[in-house]
Amino acid sequence: MARLSTPEIAHYRSEGWVIPQFRLPEPQVASVRDALDELIRNNPGVRPEKLVSAHVEGDNGEGVRGSRRFLDLAMDPAIVELVSGVIGDDVVLWGCHVFCKPPAEGYETPWHQDGHYWPIRPLANCTVWVALEPSTIENGCLRVIPRSHLDRQLHPHLHEDRSDLTLNQRMADGVFDEADAVDLELQPGQMSLHDVYMIHGAKANTSARRRTGVALRYMPATSVFERDLRPSEGKTGVAVDFARRPLWLLRGVDRSGRNDFEIGHRRH
Repeated sequence: MARLSTPEIAHYRSEGWVIPQFRLPEPQVASVRDALDELIRNNPGVRPEKLVSAHVEGDNGEGVRGSRRFLDLAMDPAIVELVSGVIGDDVVLWGCHVFCKPPAEGYETPWHQDGHYWPIRPLANCTVWVALEPSTIENGCLRVIPRSHLDRQLHPHLHEDRSDLTLNQRMADGVFDEADAVDLELQPGQMSLHDVYMIHGAKANTSARRRTGVALRYMPATSVFERDLRPSEGKTGVAVDFARRPLWLLRGVDRSGRNDFEIGHRRH
């Protein structure tokens, strides 16, 4: 069973991110890559960087036809175990975003903080970014600003009305020094975990190699998914419907007592 080591947990707490020693086995990664190719075929009108809620099977109400295979990945006991090492034993899955940057013209992800986009109160979340293909400096790997999470503040973001970005909210200038950035290069099956307040982004993919990561979103059940909130006034560049977003309690109990695990789930 996967588990974060004590030094890995300490790194996550102090730096805001960690790349665990654990990695997914290659047969599982190959299977999810097949699911990725099917997902792209099933969504010809959607940019592959904007495959939001890919884990919600069929028409997910957010402009994407999702696949159960991404839900299976998000519910993988090994990944849930890793997450519990940093958010505790009450784990709620609420999101899955596939960021597939095609070669030569893969979109940039501007510097941002995840918490600026999400209706979680109190704000708490761990994102697991799973690499399905090599994610390198050349093809636009995830970049982070270490320790930018420590003050637990959301800094101002500016809206950019551009069609070549994965997200349309960018950190305002003067908050951090880009020279401090660390590139999180990953091989298939490797993953990084990062905190909801950490500043991060990714450059455009101008290389000849596709870059794909699956961002899995987990919150502690001490927080509430506040469905009536509309962070960023809906101007994020990605179509979302938080009012109907399904939640899964993967471990423990709903400590808040206010999360709804019925909304968004289809009855067969």
